[in-house]
Amino acid sequence: MAALLTQGSWVLIADGEKALFLENVADGEDPQLVVVREEEHENPPARDQAENKPGRFNDGPSAHSSKVEDTDWHQLEKDRFASELAELLYKKAHKHKFENLVIVAAPQILGSLRSELHKEVSAKVVSEIPKTLTNHPVHEIERIVVGELDAA
Repeated sequence: MAALLTQGSWVLIADGEKALFLENVADGEDPQLVVVREEEHENPPARDQAENKPGRFNDGPSAHSSKVEDTDWHQLEKDRFASELAELLYKKAHKHKFENLVIVAAPQILGSLRSELHKEVSAKVVSEIPKTLTNHPVHEIERIVVGELDAA
């Protein structure tokens, strides 16, 4: 299945804060991935993004009140980053920068990204791998991706 990584295929490695766009510059039998672009999105923990303590509301005539669930700002930023990556992929696909795309992302980001992809990009996705590899060196990413594609 490494044949899915034909020459010119792209591999997107992403989590909620960092993304690597890699291109296979060799053939599908012995892929060689090189970094085409890096993206980083600053996303501090939710506790650092919230301005106020979570709200409370009165449960009725008694003095008891319940805590209102606070917005997960950290997750919202991850989803926003996934949307930005989807838009970038659309622009690159529209300019015919890649024909095949393998997406390797943390499971939750993969779901967010999948829902944001334009149909033109979705048509180019040949495989999705739910893994977090953003902090791995490129040669390890290459080995892991080829192994996952061969196992599929």
